[in-house]
Amino acid sequence: MEKTQTLQQKALLFCRLVFPVLITQLGIYAMNFLDTVMSGHSGAAQLAGVAIGSSIWVPVFTGLSGILMALTPIVSQFNGAGKKDSVPGAVKQSLYLGLALGVAVILAGYFVLDPLLQAMNLDSTVSDVAKGYLIALSTGIIPLFLYNVLRSFIDALGRTRVSMLVTVAALPVNALFNYLLIFGKWGFPELGGIGAGYATSITYWFIAVLTFIIIHKVEPFSLYHVFHRFPAVSIHAWKEQLKIGIPIGSAIFFETSIFAAVTLLMSSFSTATIAAHQSAINFASFLYMLPLSISFALTIAVGYEVGAKRYTDAKQYSYLGMGTAVILALLCAGGLLLFRDQVAALYSSDPSVISLTKHFLLYAVFFQLSDAIAAPIQGALRGYKDVNVTLILSLISYWVIGLPVGYILAASTPLAAFGYWVGLISGLAMGAILLYFRMAYIQKRQEKATLNH
Repeated sequence: MEKTQTLQQKALLFCRLVFPVLITQLGIYAMNFLDTVMSGHSGAAQLAGVAIGSSIWVPVFTGLSGILMALTPIVSQFNGAGKKDSVPGAVKQSLYLGLALGVAVILAGYFVLDPLLQAMNLDSTVSDVAKGYLIALSTGIIPLFLYNVLRSFIDALGRTRVSMLVTVAALPVNALFNYLLIFGKWGFPELGGIGAGYATSITYWFIAVLTFIIIHKVEPFSLYHVFHRFPAVSIHAWKEQLKIGIPIGSAIFFETSIFAAVTLLMSSFSTATIAAHQSAINFASFLYMLPLSISFALTIAVGYEVGAKRYTDAKQYSYLGMGTAVILALLCAGGLLLFRDQVAALYSSDPSVISLTKHFLLYAVFFQLSDAIAAPIQGALRGYKDVNVTLILSLISYWVIGLPVGYILAASTPLAAFGYWVGLISGLAMGAILLYFRMAYIQKRQEKATLNH
């Protein structure tokens, strides 16, 4: 990051931040996309099993990754304030925390997975695929969490292009092992959806090792000596990160888990409906990478400016990011309307699944605008380290409004499964409105504080 003087300079710097983050996020999500698409061509039951497994894993992963993401505003503000000597210690303590979280998830899964799947009353084949997929995926959890810490460090320095290159290098690895293990090619066992879990785990190990090497060998990362002289665990440092990270992770969990909850509630419908819902959610989530990337870039830019006490610059970045996201959302919504037949055909060759997927994609169009407002604001608020109120607003929007509305519509109207999507849209829209008012309040409060000084 660097200081900018004009709006044009900010726009150029912001683009340099956003584009690599976008490629990185698309790459990461492409792994899940490949799992879903390639499993779908192995059969509807394989696709449904991966869908259920992903719906259990994604909220856990994104919520806990949110805790580790707290390192980004911490390092950004240290750099903005000129406190670079404080950065290596923060990264090391975050690595310890990532390791602890990874071990905790594996232990929790050992005790919780079987009872959870049994309670869902799934078709036996779907249940077996979901369980096998999650067990396979668990072999890569620890390197994935460590990678997320290191990526947060890299991105906080404004070097988002490095994360992009790592992810681009990982995609062929993921695609290759999906091909080998899902379909049993070149002498490998044919594992179906379970093979997608092992392929993704192998990819997690690859990106973790590659990122370790880059930070150890390549400047400017090597100048921070992140892997030299590891100190003891600091409970104080963990508390500082958890104070920011738990609200971030919980807010992300509330948002992602509502999608997972809807997928789990869909288990009362047919296998074709589950598969179609997951296909449409998968593509809508792929498009979500646009506002999410802007969100991550705003955390870096706003955090840097707030650390330097340039609050007007921070505000300008906030609105620059939100405006960019809205324009892109309109383009994506138009494209989705034009090409939903082709999108549906990507996920399955089953005519009933394709027909249902096309219908679900119509509702996905309405996700785009709400996400384009809410996600950038969340990123800006993380840059301000304003995370506690965001947590409450997320809980209200998604779980107090979104899920109950969806359940009522699905249970008591002809919308049936599509009622859940109307509920999701309601929650996202309310979240966008509430978050906007919160950001405006924070910015006005800082302007007043600046005037008083």
